[in-house]
Amino acid sequence: MNIQRNDTVQVIAGRDKGKQGRVLRVIKDTDRVLVEHVMMVKKNIRPNPQKNIKGGIAEQEAPIAVSNIMLVCPSCGPVRVGYKADGDVKVRICRKCGNNIAGKKK
Repeated sequence: MNIQRNDTVQVIAGRDKGKQGRVLRVIKDTDRVLVEHVMMVKKNIRPNPQKNIKGGIAEQEAPIAVSNIMLVCPSCGPVRVGYKADGDVKVRICRKCGNNIAGKKK
């Protein structure tokens, strides 16, 4: 998967098309990601006095398919991702400008 935690991504399909956000979590089993302030859903929370949780309706992010997002290059905007061997390290690069995209190295 070419998307990693803390990457900036843009939604290219769905009800939140055009929104940008930071990746909070990557779920590899189902090819989905949680993006900050994207695909917000309401969830009913039951009160739990032992854990100091108040009840009510809370909003949280729902997972979105990886196919519906694109990585955002700092200089180009939303781009496709390529890979380049930099010594022993595999590095993600922008397909438009060829610059390295920041993130942890594999």
